[in-house]
Amino acid sequence: QVQLVESGGGLVQAGGSLRLSCAASGHTLSIYAMGWFRQAPGKAREFVAASGSSTNTADSVKGRFTISRDNARNTVYLQMNSLKPEDTAVYYCAAAPFRGYSGTYSRAADYSYWGQGAQVTVSS
Repeated sequence: QVQLVESGGGLVQAGGSLRLSCAASGHTLSIYAMGWFRQAPGKAREFVAASGSSTNTADSVKGRFTISRDNARNTVYLQMNSLKPEDTAVYYCAAAPFRGYSGTYSRAADYSYWGQGAQVTVSS
């Protein structure tokens, strides 16, 4: 089992920045990829960014959000710059075992472990 704990959410004005952190514990050697998803009220959960053998970010946040990973600390980060009101959502950290192919995993179905979520609210 893997446990994920997110931190760093909050309220920020449009144009501001936040950094989310997600610390993994437990059977961390089983983790291949880590990613971030978000879910706004009334909307489906959507892919934001992932780190596997490489990194990938959704087009909606490309150039503004950056994912990074510290394997020594079993921690993944999401640096969010130039935030917009439409970025308001609950952000979830997720971890995936190796699924038989390398790269980055952008499908929620590839992830086995999920954090509790961190609220990010961007005011206009």
